[in-house]
Amino acid sequence: MALIPIVQTLRVPGARLHYEMRGHGPLVALVGAPMDADAFAPLADLLATDHTVLTTDPRGINRSHLDDPHQDSTPELRADDLSRLLTHLDAGPAAILGSSGGASTALALAQTHPEQVHTVIAHEPPLVELLDNRDRIHAQTEEVIATYLAGDVIGAWAKFMADADIAMPEGALEHLFGGERDPQAVADERRWFAHELRGTNHWRPDLDTLRSIKTRIVVGIGDDSAGQECDHTARALAAALGIEPTMFPGDHTGFADNPDLFATPLRAVLHAS
Repeated sequence: MALIPIVQTLRVPGARLHYEMRGHGPLVALVGAPMDADAFAPLADLLATDHTVLTTDPRGINRSHLDDPHQDSTPELRADDLSRLLTHLDAGPAAILGSSGGASTALALAQTHPEQVHTVIAHEPPLVELLDNRDRIHAQTEEVIATYLAGDVIGAWAKFMADADIAMPEGALEHLFGGERDPQAVADERRWFAHELRGTNHWRPDLDTLRSIKTRIVVGIGDDSAGQECDHTARALAAALGIEPTMFPGDHTGFADNPDLFATPLRAVLHAS
């Protein structure tokens, strides 16, 4: 059953952040990039039975408006936003599930403000900088961005999926990204390609800091993500930190595709915190 969240905004440097609160109990934040609060809503509803759940639109996405629409997004900027949200709520330290670019956000926050987060569950962070073939991947990313900005949306997504080793059924890209589309989805997509993808993929975590802080780091990987780029990056992070990955149902978007299944191992991690 969907809950009606408390919806508010917070003014931060250069932006106004949209955020939502559900439930009661220990604080857990569900963080994406570029995924917004809506992508996490079904999972948030499940956790809200015994947690206070924070979700948010990252700066520049959907309802979190920027003073300068051309500002680039980085994990450091998004981590500062999340830190300000946690300070504003005065409800920490928090557990944070970050997925994709949101995992980089959560790790960046743990580096700079470990006192605000007792557990980071980094689900498939795209930490390209930890891979030996990072230069080739960065060059491919530039090709993807250039293709998109030249107006070839389907071509850009085809390149992106191929580079990420994500197999798509025939006709799926045309169905998802062709024809008439929601204007907000298109705006968020354009922002991600133009102003977020590069900054996220070039971010390198401070491994020495992550090893030294008291914050518990859990590296999550989807059961169905074997061989994909974010499987490799997540395993590289786990190896660098000397920990075993924790497996979750589904693939890169398992938290949204099947939140009921995803919530079970997530709860186990939260309860062990």
